[in-house]
Amino acid sequence: NDLIECGLDNLEFTMEIEEFGVTETRELKTNGKNIPVTNANKKEYVKLLSQMKMTGSIRSQIKAFLDGFYDIIPRHLISIFTDTELELLISGLPTIDIDDLKANTEYHKYQFTSLQIQWFWRALRSFSQAERANFLQFVTGTSKVPLQGFSSLEGMNGVQKFQIHRDDRSTDRLPSAHTCFNQLDLPVYETYDKLRKMLLLSINECPEGFGLA
Repeated sequence: NDLIECGLDNLEFTMEIEEFGVTETRELKTNGKNIPVTNANKKEYVKLLSQMKMTGSIRSQIKAFLDGFYDIIPRHLISIFTDTELELLISGLPTIDIDDLKANTEYHKYQFTSLQIQWFWRALRSFSQAERANFLQFVTGTSKVPLQGFSSLEGMNGVQKFQIHRDDRSTDRLPSAHTCFNQLDLPVYETYDKLRKMLLLSINECPEGFGLA
């Protein structure tokens, strides 16, 4: 959207941060206070702002945590694991109740009786516990099962049930996920075997890949 139309034509490459009741302005890049945000550089601004909010503004806290963590587990021992493997190592392999997940699923542009939905649940039941854990991590961002079951599954805005959305684009596409919304975009595959193959490929080879909602 155009910045002027949104009333955002007075931004610079800076960000206000409050620490212990004191507010200070930090530059997002060198000389940022003198660089206005325009339609041409707004993507760079959003990227730098996001990095500052998620890491830069709490860099000292992250460092303190990591220093303490590495005192317990040396860095060279932990660095061999991916974030997905580390979570499973710490939390253990979950027991995923497919019936509970199925009972707490919402469908968009699909029906419960749709052929692809029947194939999806058949495929999920055929998965090993490890593959089910990978699937849960793929669609929700974590392999942990809510203590109160999937009726208590949380998303970005609170309780958010698992959703399956119909993807009407090419059936050569892999399923994609929007982890903030516990959402799976499932193409209309022509056969069960293709659906199962593509789903497994997504959860095993693309555990960190997701679509942006």
